[in-house]
Amino acid sequence: MNTFTIDTQTMHYVDIGEGPVLVLGHSYLWDNEMWAPQLEVLSLYYRCIVPDLWSHGRSDGAPQKTQNLQDYARDVLSLLDHLQIDSFSIIGLSVGGMWGAELALIAPERTKSLVLMDTFIGFEPEVMHAKYFAMLDTIAQVQHVPEPMIDVITPMFFARNAEQANPALVAKFREHLSSIKGQQAVDVTNIGRMVFGRRDTFDDVEQLTLPTLVVVGVQDMPRPPLEAQLMHDAIDGSQFFVVQNAGHICNLEQPAVVTEKLLSFMNDVHA
Repeated sequence: MNTFTIDTQTMHYVDIGEGPVLVLGHSYLWDNEMWAPQLEVLSLYYRCIVPDLWSHGRSDGAPQKTQNLQDYARDVLSLLDHLQIDSFSIIGLSVGGMWGAELALIAPERTKSLVLMDTFIGFEPEVMHAKYFAMLDTIAQVQHVPEPMIDVITPMFFARNAEQANPALVAKFREHLSSIKGQQAVDVTNIGRMVFGRRDTFDDVEQLTLPTLVVVGVQDMPRPPLEAQLMHDAIDGSQFFVVQNAGHICNLEQPAVVTEKLLSFMNDVHA
């Protein structure tokens, strides 16, 4: 792991491989290790930069100036400037896709391509916004994720049969949720409010002309395929790919399928 400091707050990131640069953004409540199966292959051909979102993995809580996902996209751009990286492609899953789209809008001349995975760049639907903010308030107040809430959150990230098909993956995520305590729990909820209180970027993203791939797990509950279809329809020339037998973290439930699709797309972009 490497480090980069912004206003006394330390961001940890992975920097692996050589070649054209891919910037990968992980899901809320996960960290850079989520991308391990993809990095094993992509890093053979590309230089992969994978920051841990503020308050996630080994990164500190967000700097005071980072108030929304646009600000976080600027933090990642500062990291890329620090690394003297002029051009890059973005692969973002969930919140990684949300800030990834913001980064593409902030630096369109430097962004070669964009992959939006199990994400949505519009407003959070009102009912879910209220539900998520109530959960965040509870976690911040008690400074941990209560067991009944873990029972609710865990299945949201996976396909319906995940506990049978990949019990170790599900158990590891449950264990991770149980480990979020104290100030980290408070900091994580601050990031959650940025995620679920995000702005609508649809009108801006419609102006993008870069190669774009929209990917979604067919059983994704928090970010259903209909949302992915809306993004695909809004972005001219985008490709659309549905991952079978997968939920929100499709890259871990169907790693070979997702890795092959990402490699094929990036090889076409950099041909």
